[in-house]
Amino acid sequence: MSGKKIVHLSLNSLFTDGWSYQDQMLTKFHKKMGLSVTDITSHWINDDKGNVIWDDRDDYVNDDGVHVVRLKIKGKESFTNKFKRFEGLYEAIEKENPDIMFIHGVSSPENTTIVKYLKAHPTVVAYADNHADFSNSGTNWFSKNILHKIVWRHYAKLLVPHIKKFYGVMPSRVDFLRDIYHIPTEKTELLVMGVDDDEVKKALAVDTRAEIRRKYNIEDDDILVMTGGKIDMAKKQTVNLMEAINKLDNPKVKLIVFGSVVDELKDAVNAQCSDRCKYIGWINSAETLNYYGASDLVIFPGRHSVFWEQVVGIGKPMICKYWDGTTHVDLGGNVKFLYKDTVEELTEVINTVLGSEEVFKGMQEVAQSKGMEYFSYQQIARKSLEL
Repeated sequence: MSGKKIVHLSLNSLFTDGWSYQDQMLTKFHKKMGLSVTDITSHWINDDKGNVIWDDRDDYVNDDGVHVVRLKIKGKESFTNKFKRFEGLYEAIEKENPDIMFIHGVSSPENTTIVKYLKAHPTVVAYADNHADFSNSGTNWFSKNILHKIVWRHYAKLLVPHIKKFYGVMPSRVDFLRDIYHIPTEKTELLVMGVDDDEVKKALAVDTRAEIRRKYNIEDDDILVMTGGKIDMAKKQTVNLMEAINKLDNPKVKLIVFGSVVDELKDAVNAQCSDRCKYIGWINSAETLNYYGASDLVIFPGRHSVFWEQVVGIGKPMICKYWDGTTHVDLGGNVKFLYKDTVEELTEVINTVLGSEEVFKGMQEVAQSKGMEYFSYQQIARKSLEL
């Protein structure tokens, strides 16, 4: 693959340098594989607190050696416009003259531009991924039946003759490609999200663990439970988790919660803060993996986030909410699932895991022996190009 050119199209996502989403990780590791890598995207990015802001650079090379081209949106410059088109997209792709194309997200009117290019350049090998399922898309009648089943299905199917493989990043998102967009089954496959291999060593370092625990007065023999991410009404179960930890018989079990909290939940979160439960606010995205690395057990009692795969990828046992189509994080015993949104169930499952050294060590062994390889972006990047 060395010397070949690949263009990633991040037209539906915020390509924020240094973040650990699929777009950034695949471009980073494709570059490490010896490919010449360009990502074409918008001017909109996230700041350190997750707010959407404008990046005024048009063309530059980021710290991963990836060439980033930022295009303006036609008409009103708004990233939230579902039907956005980009100024000079065809010309930008043509200038890069790729051997391979990787399209992030299949629900875009710009698929017409992409298809036009692929028809004119039939030797280009093209792949696409999908990040939509019923947890984040098609959540009301209009969105499901009009936007996805008619509009986005139309645009997604335009790609079918020209795409070698459509990837869903979770089993539920493979199903969405097949069932909602009617992508042929033989062209769909699971390509999981994962963890940045370059960050794993630091996250699991003894010094990282000691520093974070010292900062929050967590003893070395305390059992540290970690949870994090944006705490909104879809993840309000975090309050139940805090209550469950506070009620445990074992005072050595401590919980750290990080992330932003929506106004509706701030009082409830603050009410559960104690010597056992610490809410530490938002932390820099570059530090999140270190916090998970400092923990003994990670619990996600609400909706799926990209952190799930990262946690398994650093070999940590996990308790998380059961969602149909997200059980790929369980590689044979490293995960316990929650089926009810109750304090009682959380208490019971935590006691099952932490009350038996055999159960806990068994979960840990599976996470370390299987998870760290399966959710490695070095491996995922190779698989994405069918290597």
